[in-house]
Amino acid sequence: MRLCSIASGSSGNCIYVGSDNTHLIVDAGISGRKIEEGLNSLGLKTEEMDGILITHEHSDHVAGIGVLARRYGIPMYATRGTIDAIKGMSYLGQIPEELFKVIEPDKSFGVNDLKISPVRISHDAAQPVAYRIGNGKRSVGVLSDLGKYSDYTVENFAGVDALLLEANHDVNMLQVGRYPYQLKCRILGDKGHLSNESSGRLLSRLLHDNLKTVFLGHLSKENNLAELAYETVRLEVLLSDNKYKPEDFRIRVAARDVRSELVAV
Repeated sequence: MRLCSIASGSSGNCIYVGSDNTHLIVDAGISGRKIEEGLNSLGLKTEEMDGILITHEHSDHVAGIGVLARRYGIPMYATRGTIDAIKGMSYLGQIPEELFKVIEPDKSFGVNDLKISPVRISHDAAQPVAYRIGNGKRSVGVLSDLGKYSDYTVENFAGVDALLLEANHDVNMLQVGRYPYQLKCRILGDKGHLSNESSGRLLSRLLHDNLKTVFLGHLSKENNLAELAYETVRLEVLLSDNKYKPEDFRIRVAARDVRSELVAV
């Protein structure tokens, strides 16, 4: 299994996940050209993608799907609620109906040799999900855009070998920043985004001996800093009551517009 962040942030998201035989992207919230460049840098081509897993319909996750659909005919997997919302977004252009593949939360499905498990998340979108993807031996997770987590979240991502986890904002930066009050309330709410502290607490519950790498993703451009997210998450792990220390595993911050290293597990 392989995991790489091509772009991750409030301005656009696209994550590559694959095996020797299957290549997927999770979300396509950047331009087709940038997706192509990111995949090319991994020795891959967009036309080689076996599917696009869509988490939800917000523009920073779907802005590029129209171009990819019309140019390459890549199947797009999403919940019925997300698909219906996408169909109402005229700026994406016409997307062939046959490319939409309806999935259900908590019901796994396969794409070639990969098992994909959509996991319900709490976010202000039509029917959003996160994804756990595995090949029977190893698995990776893409867990972003959720205002809160629960035992259900922990159970569904327990044991993953690599993880992209949201660390969207620093609470203090958001509270004193220039965002309108209603937007601040949305981000801080149960259907908003995980703060650095919440991300660290969730990560502390997911740590295990075989977790290789954690990417901190979807950082806010206005309300976070890479160094702050990194140090805050490490501190939460240090203060947690599990047996692990921050230096026991690799934490990386996924950049907004530069692809990450490719992690193989």
